[in-house]
Amino acid sequence: MTATDTARTSLDTSKPFTRAEAVAAGLDLGMLRSRRFRVVLRGVYVDAGAPDSTDLVVRAALKLHPPSAFVSHNTAAEVLGLPVPSSAHVHVSVVRKEDRSQRADIDCHLAPRPSHIVRRRGIRVASPLELFVQLAGSLDLVDLVVLGDAMIRKRLMTVDGLVEHCRSTRVRNAKAARRAAAQVRAEVDSPMESRLRMLIVLAGLPEPAVNHKIRDEDGNVLRRFDLSYPTLRLIVEYDGRLHVEREENWESDLDRREQFDEWGWRIIVVTSKGIYRDPGRTVERVHRALRKAGARPPRPGTGWQRHFPGR
Repeated sequence: MTATDTARTSLDTSKPFTRAEAVAAGLDLGMLRSRRFRVVLRGVYVDAGAPDSTDLVVRAALKLHPPSAFVSHNTAAEVLGLPVPSSAHVHVSVVRKEDRSQRADIDCHLAPRPSHIVRRRGIRVASPLELFVQLAGSLDLVDLVVLGDAMIRKRLMTVDGLVEHCRSTRVRNAKAARRAAAQVRAEVDSPMESRLRMLIVLAGLPEPAVNHKIRDEDGNVLRRFDLSYPTLRLIVEYDGRLHVEREENWESDLDRREQFDEWGWRIIVVTSKGIYRDPGRTVERVHRALRKAGARPPRPGTGWQRHFPGR
């Protein structure tokens, strides 16, 4: 066994390591420039065969900071599997001002004390409650509600717990966090359903119920509606399918809609076009359906337009 091989047995090079760790392990530094290793971030290396992943980059970033550092903001959301806009930088938070540094590929934040962290796959991550408030400083209201709905869906927190945390915190972004927390709901199945609900709410129309269930006389669930107005027997459904791919899907969809007709329910189906490209038409469709069902909703306002500009 060569000296290099001996060094590699004392240093797990399948995981990110720093130049200083390589020196301490006795690894020939010339090897770092060979094809056996590659650079993850400046000053952090890994075996050339290590697969790329978010976790790999995150672990590399934390190698450049004290053990008390943790990932935060968009990066923490990615580690937790939450829907947020992608970021070109890795976000790391430190607890001491003197530990804060700036690099081209890392955004380093100073965390308030005390900061609460959780661990995911061995990675130190901002706690979900603190993460929600952190992102209130950079996310649009709708994106923040999408995030909150997803956190509840993943059982990372409760709605009441989120509202209380945002009410009691005094850190920057607290006001924006409180506004978004008030709109977070349980049992929301997808980010697009969150967006559709927020489009309706921001237009000043009545908020639809989430996850309403129709049961038989024995209490068994017959149907579950993502968004609906139960007293009006009106369903507003997001449908992400671009086309019907198989005949049996088409037949199943027809059977389902015939059953709605038998029960006296009307269904409005909204696709991504109705949220991203022509949200105004979706607002008008829901407004007309509410009136036709016997409600007297106000004329839609314009509060939705800054969040859903359309194309």
